[in-house]
Amino acid sequence: MTAESAAPGPAAETGEEHVSTARPVPLFNIANVLTMSRLVLVPLFLIALFSAGGHDPVWRWVATAVFVLASVTDRIDGDLARRHGLITDFGKIADPIADKALTGAALVGLSVLGDLPWWVTLVIVARELIVTLLRFWVIRHGVIPASRGGKLKTMLQAIAIGLYLLPLGESGELLQWTVMGTAVVATVATGLDYMVRALRLRAVGNRARNRQE
Repeated sequence: MTAESAAPGPAAETGEEHVSTARPVPLFNIANVLTMSRLVLVPLFLIALFSAGGHDPVWRWVATAVFVLASVTDRIDGDLARRHGLITDFGKIADPIADKALTGAALVGLSVLGDLPWWVTLVIVARELIVTLLRFWVIRHGVIPASRGGKLKTMLQAIAIGLYLLPLGESGELLQWTVMGTAVVATVATGLDYMVRALRLRAVGNRARNRQE
């Protein structure tokens, strides 16, 4: 041992240990607040959608505006979380749940009003429910972040739902079906991809636990 390495450092001289200055991310931050605000907008959206029988053009525009506002918060809270280091496990779980609540409410509402076939709603809602259950199934092994395909799926769903919310009439049916059909395909494909990723994560976690035992 050299004299230099044996010499006490500043921590030894002061009797203090080195402590990391990294601060934990607070749970109550602007990104998480925006996520929760999206959940608050869901009942307001449904009120607007079903007002005046559900087919009044003015109220449909109001419902569309609320839906768009809620959808925009999804992009904003994600950007804020990444840019300012506000990513939390709560946000990783709450954000997709808020998305599913908004999307599910819109799809079910449109189907109840007879504007969207129930099979479309059932396929998308079933996929989102399965993914949510998988998310909690593997949560002790890790959190699966959103993939690019998942983000594309979310965008396609939002655009498709927005088109169905707008009072376009028969002139917009072809566009509505084209975008919604693409969204359904993306929904199923990304759902299968998520299942594979969840199974892999759980397998890796189980192997690591077995090695520790």
